[in-house]
Amino acid sequence: MRSRANPSAALPLDAPVTKPRRSDWETVRMLLPYLWAFKWRVLFALTCLVTAKLTNVGVPVVLKQIVDSLTDPKTAALAVPIALLAGYGLLRLSTTLFTELRELVFARVTQRAVRAVALQVFNHLHALSLRFHLDRATGGLTRDIERGTRGISSLVSYTLYSILPTLIEIAMVLTYLVLNYEVWFAVITVGALVLYIVFTITVTEWRTHFRRSMNDLDSKANTRAVDSLLNYETVKYFNNEGFEARRYDESLQRWEEAAVKSQTSLSLLNVGQSAIIACAVTLMVWRATVGVVEGRMTLGDLVLVNAFMIQLYIPLNFLGVLYREIKQSLTDMEKLFGLLDANREVDDRPGALPMRVMPRADKNVLGPEIRFEQVQFAYSPDRPILKGLSFVMAPGTTTAVVGPSGAGKSTLARLLFRFYDVSGGGIRIDGQDIRDITQASLRANVGIVPQDTVLFNDTLRYNLAYGKPGVDQEHISQAVKAAQLEGFINSVPQGYDILVGERGLKLSGGEKQRVAIARMLLKNPPILILDEATSALDTSNEQAIQEALRTLAAGRTTLVIAHRLSTVVDADQILVMDQGALVEQGRHDELLQRGGVYAQMWAAQAQPEISA
Repeated sequence: MRSRANPSAALPLDAPVTKPRRSDWETVRMLLPYLWAFKWRVLFALTCLVTAKLTNVGVPVVLKQIVDSLTDPKTAALAVPIALLAGYGLLRLSTTLFTELRELVFARVTQRAVRAVALQVFNHLHALSLRFHLDRATGGLTRDIERGTRGISSLVSYTLYSILPTLIEIAMVLTYLVLNYEVWFAVITVGALVLYIVFTITVTEWRTHFRRSMNDLDSKANTRAVDSLLNYETVKYFNNEGFEARRYDESLQRWEEAAVKSQTSLSLLNVGQSAIIACAVTLMVWRATVGVVEGRMTLGDLVLVNAFMIQLYIPLNFLGVLYREIKQSLTDMEKLFGLLDANREVDDRPGALPMRVMPRADKNVLGPEIRFEQVQFAYSPDRPILKGLSFVMAPGTTTAVVGPSGAGKSTLARLLFRFYDVSGGGIRIDGQDIRDITQASLRANVGIVPQDTVLFNDTLRYNLAYGKPGVDQEHISQAVKAAQLEGFINSVPQGYDILVGERGLKLSGGEKQRVAIARMLLKNPPILILDEATSALDTSNEQAIQEALRTLAAGRTTLVIAHRLSTVVDADQILVMDQGALVEQGRHDELLQRGGVYAQMWAAQAQPEISA
């Protein structure tokens, strides 16, 4: 068994903490810089917006003049008002023209903002510590990113294309009504708007938790589905398809109940909004009719008021839906931006420098000297893993680490790769404390061949070239030959273009390990970590892989974490660990002669082989 400490048992001081939910305005404020990066486009789009609304308000005014000219006995018999008709058509066209121009200009702003935020979140997630990714739920996380980016587009679209134009038009219409008609028209309009907005906000706030609950349950259902599909083979091994389906259906059932409640509350909202609008329009038409009967208004005025109401209340009829969608977009964006709040547990120090590897007298030696100096580490304060560990890895040599499960072997690899920072002491590479160098330069110089190689769901060529993106075919072929993968590639019709499947499931364990070795040869790091790279393989495969690994490790400073002692007998030094401490150190023959812990482990592993 491998050494598997639980890194999520407790959080260190600088780990992510749960923050109070930010307000909607704070969420919007986080988005504004991304939009304001295109301030000239934004200003031009707003100019088009105002122009479109001016022309839209002008349409009923021209229509009133047309009606009045046709109903006036003095002018009706003379001619059809050609100029007014032409103006009416031109205003209609201008409204559409400036609206589309606004959308065309602002489209790049919206999509670039979505792109910038999504990329920032993506980069931030890759910068977070291993602890975060061990605790994450992949299905829910991807849904949060998907809904958050979609929420940005929706928020901008609803506000710029629906809410803001409606508010501008309302202001223009109210101004016209106040200046030209009795005050009751403005009173009815404002009263209906206030009542409508208050009702909409109140009911929508009440029903928002239903929608938020829907999203949470949707994420949980998706997490269960993704987790089950990723563990497809395990499900099959235990014949648990029905069990997984029931678990998934339980999540879907809770989501269904929340969805029904959300729809019921939406119907209540829509009915209430329609009632308010119907009453307001009826009152406005009644006042206009009275004005016409009393001779204070013309038929054109009646048509004007009716047209204004239609233009105002048709978009307002969707205000509840828009407000709900805006609130939902803000909720989704809050989760997306919340990912950016997750602290980097391991971060570059101010002034961190690139790592440098000192040149050696022997040109065949690529690796640097590595020192572990009184290294202490704990995943949680109450359970220390490493207790003042000290040893030196000479340049270009191989150091093997052995010991029982839980001794802290794999923790050494994680600390050297700086997935975590040490709690005490330090790790130095050619005299440089790894906390004083940039993570990017450190990891560019360290390569890891893990026990279980996970591949991308792409071609074999893509996975091989991942060791050095952009590498040419000649170098790939050389690495393939050194990793003894050439025979497999020649045996399949697709060759390098064969698809390896999700996580590389179409390849055997030995084939995946050869891919890992080949792409590590392409990366060509001076420091190499072999984390039980052959423990999951059969004897014949292990021997072939061991030969490829020896080729890979030549001249590099190599740390081998081993379970089978037979794989490390040629190591330049062997470290025997127990409960986070170094109990023995030396070469294979030296440790056997001492008759200590290593000799006992060797005898224990050799006995089953003799018995077999």
